[in-house]
Amino acid sequence: MDIMLIFVFVIAAFLGVELISKVPSQLHTPLMSGTNAISGITVVGAISITAMAVTVGGRMGQILGFLAIVFATVNVIGGYMVTDRMLGMFKKKGDKK
Repeated sequence: MDIMLIFVFVIAAFLGVELISKVPSQLHTPLMSGTNAISGITVVGAISITAMAVTVGGRMGQILGFLAIVFATVNVIGGYMVTDRMLGMFKKKGDKK
């Protein structure tokens, strides 16, 4: 079972690298926005799983759930910062907004 999970992880990593390397620069900003929306769903899922771990009383589940909330939140905030910076590259030089 563990070998199969490692295999799926490795294949997903290779597939992710291949897909991201093939994305043209014009589509990168919309792709980031979609990824941020998925990461927002991840935050909601992490919160609900952490709440269930608190109810059940599993200490390891609480710790992993908290870490999942932190990492997913950092991912969302960082994604929006990168998207904002990329959109700023398309503004005219005289436009301050």
